[in-house]
Amino acid sequence: MKTTTINKTEINKFNKLATEWWNPEGSFKPLHKFNPIRIKYIKENIIKHFKIKSKNEPLKGIDILDVGCGGGLISVPMRKLGADVVGIDASSKNINVAKIYSKKNNLEIKYICSSPEKLKIKKKFDVLLMLEIVEHVNDINLFVKQSVKFLKKNGLMFIATLNKTLKSYAFAIIGAEYILNWLPIGTHDWEKFIKPDNLINITKNYQLKLLDMSGLKFNPILDRWNLANDKSVNYIANFKKN
Repeated sequence: MKTTTINKTEINKFNKLATEWWNPEGSFKPLHKFNPIRIKYIKENIIKHFKIKSKNEPLKGIDILDVGCGGGLISVPMRKLGADVVGIDASSKNINVAKIYSKKNNLEIKYICSSPEKLKIKKKFDVLLMLEIVEHVNDINLFVKQSVKFLKKNGLMFIATLNKTLKSYAFAIIGAEYILNWLPIGTHDWEKFIKPDNLINITKNYQLKLLDMSGLKFNPILDRWNLANDKSVNYIANFKKN
C-alpha cells in the first residue's frame, strides 16, 4: 500500500525545469496559454457558489489552497483577484521560484514545500485547486484523500487533468511533445492519465459531489483555449464537499 503521493521521477523532472516557470515562451508555454480560461472558469464558479457580489476584488475573503502549485502560475492570479492563497508543492525548486516571483511582485502568498499528506497546518480552505497535477502523482486516490482534509464543508475543489484516450495520447504526447515541441519530451506519462468516470468515482469516496465538468480545447486559429463539450483530451471539473 502506497503511503506517499510523491513520485520522485516526476519531482526530478520538474526540478530541472523550475527556472522556466515564468517564461511564457519556455517549457511551460502551454500552461501560460491555458491560464486565461482556467482563471475564468475558477473565478466564475467561485463567485456563483459563494454568491459573491464584489467586483473590484471578487475573491476577497476566499481562502485557497493551491495543491501542486509549481512556480505559482495559478496562485498569483488568484491572489490578484483578492483571495488569500497558500501554495504547496513537493519540489523545493518550484517553491523557491514561486517565492522569488511573489516577493518581486509584492504579492502576499504563502508557499510551502510539502505534499498534502505531509502538510502540517490546521487551517481549512474554501477552495482547493489541483490543476495539471493529478497525472504526476504517485497515487491519485491518496492524493485526493489527503488534500480533501483541508477543504471546508461546502467548499469547492477544482481538478484539471488529461483524459486517458487514444486521442489524448495522440494530441498531448505525440503532438505536443514530439511534433509541435510545446512540451519537453517525457513531460507526460499516458498511463497516469485518468478517465472522468474514474476521477468521479474516486472523489465520491471523500464526500465530493460533481457540480460541473467541462472540456478544454485549443483553437489554433485564435491561438487560445476555450471551454468545450469535448472532454477527450483536457478537462476541468468542479466538486463540492458535502
